Amino acid sequence: MDRPVIRKDLAELAVRPNLEDYDEGCADFDWTEARRALAGLPGGGVNIAHEAVDRHADGPLADHEALRFVRADGSVRALTYAQLSREAGRFASVLRGLGIRRGERVYSLLGRRPELYAAVLGTLKHGAVFCPLFSAFGPEPVRQRMEIGSGRVLVTTRALYRKKVAPIRDALPELRHVLLVDGSGATDAAAEPGTLDLVTLLAEASDYGPTAATGPEDMALLHFTSGTTGRPKGAVHVHDAVTAHYATGRFALDLHPEDVYWCTADPGWVTGTSYGIIAPLVHGVTAIVDEEEMDADRWYRILAEQRVTVWYTAPTALRMLMKAGTERIAGYDLSALRFVASVGEPLNPEVVMWGQEAFGLPVHDNWWQTETGGIMISNYPAMDIRPGSMGRPLPGIEAGVLARDDAGAPVVRDGEAVLCEPDATGELALRPGWPSMFRGYLHEEERYRKCFAGGWYLTGDLARRDADGYFWFVGRGDDVIKSSGHLIGPFEVESCLLEHEAVAEAAVIGIPDEVAGEVVKAFVELKPGHEASDALRLELIGFTRKRLGPAVAPRLLDFAPALPKTRSGKILRRLLKARELGLPEGDTSTLEAGR
Repeated sequence: MDRPVIRKDLAELAVRPNLEDYDEGCADFDWTEARRALAGLPGGGVNIAHEAVDRHADGPLADHEALRFVRADGSVRALTYAQLSREAGRFASVLRGLGIRRGERVYSLLGRRPELYAAVLGTLKHGAVFCPLFSAFGPEPVRQRMEIGSGRVLVTTRALYRKKVAPIRDALPELRHVLLVDGSGATDAAAEPGTLDLVTLLAEASDYGPTAATGPEDMALLHFTSGTTGRPKGAVHVHDAVTAHYATGRFALDLHPEDVYWCTADPGWVTGTSYGIIAPLVHGVTAIVDEEEMDADRWYRILAEQRVTVWYTAPTALRMLMKAGTERIAGYDLSALRFVASVGEPLNPEVVMWGQEAFGLPVHDNWWQTETGGIMISNYPAMDIRPGSMGRPLPGIEAGVLARDDAGAPVVRDGEAVLCEPDATGELALRPGWPSMFRGYLHEEERYRKCFAGGWYLTGDLARRDADGYFWFVGRGDDVIKSSGHLIGPFEVESCLLEHEAVAEAAVIGIPDEVAGEVVKAFVELKPGHEASDALRLELIGFTRKRLGPAVAPRLLDFAPALPKTRSGKILRRLLKARELGLPEGDTSTLEAGR
């Protein structure tokens, strides 16, 4: 389908972008030079906590707001860089007092509350490794992840401990300390045997002193990602990742010192850590933290009242706002907003255009993975947008689309993977070597080695690259539908369905067919005011056939009250397929409640 291009004019932008000329920026970029933008530890080495808070706390930004927490009632509590540095230092002292050594793993099971941010930065300051857990996990996902990482410390609340940790505590012999952020007020929390009251420990903690002398390759973060089958994978990231967090915050999110920035991602996920905590703090901006869950009016109110300038959110959230109607924005002053970006799943072209209508700003898609540790491909403030495209690679990142053989493996000749011609579909791949690239899957070296072939990191995503260097997402390798010789990306079909006025959400899978191999089946969630019917089903199928052609359009279509999604907003196509075909559902630990 032909898509409009959103042209950019530098003269019309409210702030001069950090990356004014893409080609020039890529040609001049060097990771060694990028590291010089950071302070480094006084005695040599690098530590994420030092770059994120301590260097600001000792300089002109000491009294500048680092984090601004919006409570359930709308009231605000702020922490300056100096205050956040002190809180992180006190948490580091607690770890030292408990005998936690460098490299040992500290886990959190918390929502968006101040104690979490102090725990992240204090753990890194101490030289230990931080691992966030999603607070909605059940006991078994918590047990699996803590077992793989040999978790020594867990920071959580009393309620979450009782519900999700106490039932599995005996299965975690390496867990030495559970710190309750809302404990009883005693060092030994009598109401919860085997736990400690973090408030008391912090009150008794002394100054920590100099940050641990960590090196760039020392392990800093452990982020878990789930495959469709098997145990979760623990992706290892190092302190040098902060170089990429800084560079991507500068180029992809266009952060400037005066910005008020809001990343809506949950801190239990990699986005919530990399871009909800590290990147904004490294840039010295003020980051908004909403302690409540999503609500359209609440979000518009926060954008307006907090004068948010840069907003980083998820396609699912934006589609929910679209569903609520543009008229909801009336009465909210969003004039401070200058840049909107999105990540988490492919961004439908309709959402990009809706942003232009609703905010006077297009939504800028970008792409990355837990394993990449930071944004790899993006649409930039000064670059034309082709709605539906992920954009172009970051300066310092080499991306390619690799040809695949009949078994789906990269074609390798003389040790080098073969690249596809423009507009051909293949596997999206990246040249290794960027600072935030994961250094392994913890305890799974063979699983890690399989991620590389022919000189490239294999993402598992299928994509195409057009003649101008824009990348277009097609689907996960195991999501792509093969029908009568055609390779059909579900994203293209889903985006077409979303163009229909009745459709709020759509998901597409392949169903086995004796003649075609597979046929396309769509599942549709309707907008309020539209009723499921055979007539509407035929209308939607005809709508897609007219735009996509009969070879690509769905042959089957079902209506669903709600599509299965992860709590971070990704639609679980593989779960739809498993349910449709009566197959095992696999890991559902990240499934949104009620789906």
